[in-house]
Amino acid sequence: MSSERPLKVLVYSDDRTTRESVRLALGKRPAADLPELEYVECATEPAVIKTMDKGGIDLAILDGEAVPAGGMGIARQLKDEIFQCPPVLVITGRPQDAWLATWSRAEGAVSHPIDPIKLAEVTADLLRQRLAKLPATTA
Repeated sequence: MSSERPLKVLVYSDDRTTRESVRLALGKRPAADLPELEYVECATEPAVIKTMDKGGIDLAILDGEAVPAGGMGIARQLKDEIFQCPPVLVITGRPQDAWLATWSRAEGAVSHPIDPIKLAEVTADLLRQRLAKLPATTA
């Protein structure tokens, strides 16, 4: 596993404590069968769009409660504008808002307050799906 490239995870929230909660919940590796994670933190919508446009992100975790631009609207924009957009996980304000994540075309959703076990499970599933779709590289 150590020879595999780290998986890049974009974490967006206007609240640094939310970004920190995501990083602490996932740690270096959300599951033993996955490579280590490398985090790219964004606090604004323009930073998310610029980073995603550059490519190289394996998963975007977007705070649906961020202001002024919520993660669900950003998720929908990314899915509309980026060819083969990586998976998106949205953090909703409450469990009942999961349907909004579906509207945003996010592949996964968890709710505030962040449950580290649930976040790690959903993240690991999305990253496994992402790795299965990526072309094999030769070392």
